[in-house]
Amino acid sequence: MTLETNYDNRNPLPDVNALFHNRWSPRAFKKAPLKQNTINSIFDAARWAPSCFNEQPWLFVTSSGEGDFGSFLGLLNESNQVWARNASLIGFIFAKKTFVHNGNENNKAKFDCGAAWMGLTLQANMHGLHTHGIGGIDYANVYKTLNIARDDYDIICGFALGEADQPESLPEALKAKEKPSARKTLNEIWQAGIR
Repeated sequence: MTLETNYDNRNPLPDVNALFHNRWSPRAFKKAPLKQNTINSIFDAARWAPSCFNEQPWLFVTSSGEGDFGSFLGLLNESNQVWARNASLIGFIFAKKTFVHNGNENNKAKFDCGAAWMGLTLQANMHGLHTHGIGGIDYANVYKTLNIARDDYDIICGFALGEADQPESLPEALKAKEKPSARKTLNEIWQAGIR
């Protein structure tokens, strides 16, 4: 089955690589096993993101198979569990709060985690896979269940990763949302010079 995706509402400039404007966050996933070397390459791509003082403050904690998938899925809000249950992998992104080299607050850690997330996402896309970041999570229980120290790490978000499926696989209320979203114009997001 070939997944048909409509990109009509996206209008990149001609020189922008399709890797960027073909990236989107589906909710329809097809339950499919992932090869370990594929998973490794996806997270290794995140490892190469730039970071302040090269601290690499990101920590990705993911399900490791069917045995613990349900525990990870249970950390999402119920409305997200409805569609994320068909992903191949569920994970969470954490940002280390302080610099290792001096113990001071790292106020760039979340920014750096965003760069790592984009690397992970684009590498997943290169394997024909998709990601979907998830803000609707049970924050308190994520720390407890995954045994992550709240004093040391901020939770950024959860995410689903896997092979996209047809919108028809989703509940009726989500089908209409299952398409790449439009973007603001370049003039709305970029200012050259002083206003």
